[in-house]
Amino acid sequence: MTKGLPQENCYVNILRDAMAVDTLDDCGIYFGTTGGQVYCSPNGGDSWNAITHDLPAVLSVEAQTLA
Repeated sequence: MTKGLPQENCYVNILRDAMAVDTLDDCGIYFGTTGGQVYCSPNGGDSWNAITHDLPAVLSVEAQTLA
């Protein structure tokens, strides 16, 4: 569950509205931090990818799947 996430010296907060999931069969999970990072997991949390590192504090995240 931590593959792709920072493991040391990472002090960020994730607000309740800054996490979302999509409706695909292998659920995607997305979250943003107060430090301006956004991460996604296309496989239900097994591994993570950073989408961006340089936003202002992320207060809300929403996900939409496109067919």
